[in-house]
Amino acid sequence: MDLDELKTAFDGYHGEVKTLVGGQKKLELDVKKMGDKVDNIETALARIPSGGFNPAGAKASDEMKAFGSYISYGEQRMPQDEVKSLIVGEDTRGGYLAPSEFVADVIKGVVQFSPVRQAARVGSTSSKSVMLPVRTGAPTAQWVTETQTRPETSPTYGQKEILVYEASCYVDISQQLVEDAAVDMNSELAFDVAQEFGRLEGAAFVTGDGVNKPAGFMSESTIGFSVSGSAATIADANGQANGLIDLMYSLAPFYRNRSTWMMNGTTLAAVRKLKDGQNNYIWQPALAVGQPETILSRPVVEAVDMPSQGAGLYPIALGDFESAYRIYDRVSLSLLRDPYSQATSGLIRFHARRRVGGSTVLPEAIKKLKCST
Repeated sequence: MDLDELKTAFDGYHGEVKTLVGGQKKLELDVKKMGDKVDNIETALARIPSGGFNPAGAKASDEMKAFGSYISYGEQRMPQDEVKSLIVGEDTRGGYLAPSEFVADVIKGVVQFSPVRQAARVGSTSSKSVMLPVRTGAPTAQWVTETQTRPETSPTYGQKEILVYEASCYVDISQQLVEDAAVDMNSELAFDVAQEFGRLEGAAFVTGDGVNKPAGFMSESTIGFSVSGSAATIADANGQANGLIDLMYSLAPFYRNRSTWMMNGTTLAAVRKLKDGQNNYIWQPALAVGQPETILSRPVVEAVDMPSQGAGLYPIALGDFESAYRIYDRVSLSLLRDPYSQATSGLIRFHARRRVGGSTVLPEAIKKLKCST
């Protein structure tokens, strides 16, 4: 190889090296840009408050910020511009209406503690009661001849009024926790209020008598029942689940195919031990995370306020609760901060009030199991 060929080969090699070096520098620059973007994203995420991401904008609404200040500091220590953002309650007992975001958090939490909400149909209202049309008679269709007079076949309807009742609770939170800037007090208070309201309404939706509280489905006298087959337990005389099978098939097919079991934990423990005639357990575990356990292939909701098994009692209900039971939430919730009554204990008391109604609207969609022969 002569000198010219060597020079040509060297120049070609040198060009390739320059190309590789240039590509490496570009790659390093791209990596740096990507790293800068990641840093910017992490910085932005760090600035999001612990209450979560607000898709409407990085800043919480003025009303929500003001409400958070009211919870933490009280009206007297709040800036006047924030006080103006608070909405005064609708009566003379004091307090402020909670922002819609706070109410949504409370309702979301109530569902965890009020099991009937998981199965019933839930709506909202801004009035003191809700009027619903209820069918009181079935159509009367008949076979006719070609020239025979056609009978009236229209069903008859009445009205069902669901009254909205007031529920109140109070939650005590330590002064130190309220003053801790690292704690999201809106979320803390929403959870505690939801737990109290959930416990209260959960009992009413099951056994409430309708006097200054919602009427529970177990108090509905027109709901039918079948018997277990033994005097004091859910099992029949042979210790099997024939009573539950009879209960299930006493429901009309449409309701049965949409039905949910309702019982307390003690009864559920007893049901888990029952077997059918082939010695198979009628209870089956959830097939996947987040899916309900089943009894005779229908889901189960555990309701602590359901009666336990005993002579003449009704420990189990099965029904299409979405069709049978309605719940209506009044859209507002008011909160009063009381820093004085529990001050000697280092606590701040928050009084909350909300309104909710509930009632059975289709009794035929639910059946109960009675411990009886």
